[in-house]
Amino acid sequence: MVVLGKPGADGLDEAVAALREWQDDRAPVQLHPGDLGWFRRFGAAATAAAVRTWSRDGRILAVGLLDGPGLLRLAIAPDARQDGELARRLAQDVTTPERGVLPAGKARVDAPAGALLHTLLAEDGWRTDDPWTPLCRDLTEPVEDPGVRIEVAGPQQAAVRAAVQRAAFDGSTFTDGNWHAMAAGAPYTDARCLIAYDERGDAVAAVTVWSAGPGKPGLLEPMGVHREHRGQGHGKAISAAAAATLRQLGSSSALVCTPGSNTGAVATYMSAGFRRLPEVRDRYRDR
Repeated sequence: MVVLGKPGADGLDEAVAALREWQDDRAPVQLHPGDLGWFRRFGAAATAAAVRTWSRDGRILAVGLLDGPGLLRLAIAPDARQDGELARRLAQDVTTPERGVLPAGKARVDAPAGALLHTLLAEDGWRTDDPWTPLCRDLTEPVEDPGVRIEVAGPQQAAVRAAVQRAAFDGSTFTDGNWHAMAAGAPYTDARCLIAYDERGDAVAAVTVWSAGPGKPGLLEPMGVHREHRGQGHGKAISAAAAATLRQLGSSSALVCTPGSNTGAVATYMSAGFRRLPEVRDRYRDR
């Protein structure tokens, strides 16, 4: 029998370990350990409250992250994506507010492409949302020099890293306190924050990269360019530096995902050697 669980702060490491195991260059892009790592900026308790697991006989088969109001981002074990029992349980849990996964009303589910869950949700009236564009850069070969000064941000640079984040994303409230909370989480053990500086010494772009372990795809989440320094190639430079850092960490490839409508971001990543993968779409309901 498939069981829905809330791992709690003590069980987050097990969920992260499952996500690490499931990352595969040959499989559809799905929830990454780095997604939980980035959410960890809100603290361990908030992250635990946002995570759900589905298990059978003690083995985790799916991990979900409640990443914002009414959004469940889901990863499923590669050998369980067509598992009928699991798909039915997932569908029941995401469509029944009393189960404590998604609230009533408008909701979205981001599940791996090709998973049986998509079929069940479609039969229940869930439609497909606007596309997301995943991009990937193979890391078999060395990465070119980014052409700008790149520093790895540690505790002493947390305030600078946070300032670039706020200047890159409208509405961002990221602080150095958030950085320290994020860095205290287990996923950050295999992560790095990078800051790019221009010739005047100004911090112009930043990125956080997350390794899932040697031979696994790594993730860029997030990457941003300071609003006062855009249009100068800094996005390309920091994306190349991110790929190089992931290669040093043993990653097989570098992944990033951006809304398909964000053509500027897509062009930036492609200029840094990333190639587009097939678009993916969330499932959503209005009622």
